[in-house]
Amino acid sequence: MKILLKILYIIYQIFIAFPVMVIMTIITALEVGIGTTIGNGHFWGYYPGRWWAKVIMRAFLIPVKVEGRENLEKEQSYVFVANHQGIFDIFLIYGYLGRNFKWMMKYQLGKIPFVGYACKKSHQIFVDKRGPKKIKQTYDTAREILQEGYSVTVFPEGARSFTGHMGIFRKGAFALANELQLPVVPLTINGSFDVLPRTRGFINLIDWHPLRLTIHQPIYPVGQGPDNVDATMRQAYESVMSGLVPKYQGYVENPDQ
Repeated sequence: MKILLKILYIIYQIFIAFPVMVIMTIITALEVGIGTTIGNGHFWGYYPGRWWAKVIMRAFLIPVKVEGRENLEKEQSYVFVANHQGIFDIFLIYGYLGRNFKWMMKYQLGKIPFVGYACKKSHQIFVDKRGPKKIKQTYDTAREILQEGYSVTVFPEGARSFTGHMGIFRKGAFALANELQLPVVPLTINGSFDVLPRTRGFINLIDWHPLRLTIHQPIYPVGQGPDNVDATMRQAYESVMSGLVPKYQGYVENPDQ
């Protein structure tokens, strides 16, 4: 029975789920491009992407569970930090976090057809480390977004896991939160690595597996300076790690970091 279900799911992906993904990506990119040109950039830069992510998750028949939304205050800006298990992390957070935010993402993602266009038009924050001037521009953009009352979401590992386990966290997001004295909210993602491991690549078919997003208690700044950065990063790391299922508990070095 399991083999039959897997075969049926493969057929379903080829003829329904992937075509839906492609069509929705094109439609959403055009919608974001037009909307941000003529209307409210913060609205059109978030809601079409949120709907896009939800439709894709539903197209692949992947169930989602979210825990901890009650930990967030309605009008508060946050720096969200999450572990990075795989590509489906994007759909999970975008579709189900329930907050208007901007992504902090690698600048190389701006080259992806349609997705890169939509990200540029919606003023997502491209992290470019090719020199001090570009690094400063990245943080200036993030600072403006947060000061306007919106939030940002970061994968502080900087790269997807090869094993499902967590690597190390980089300090950038925590330094930004420290500078603006904003709370950091750890997010734990479970299931994304089981859906599509990085070693397989996105051109391959996915495995059906439930996803879970855990929103932990915000970590508010205690003081300001390097000690606060280090303490917040350490606490956030421990919170994210605590929410992982047992088989992905523990640090594993990520050679891509």
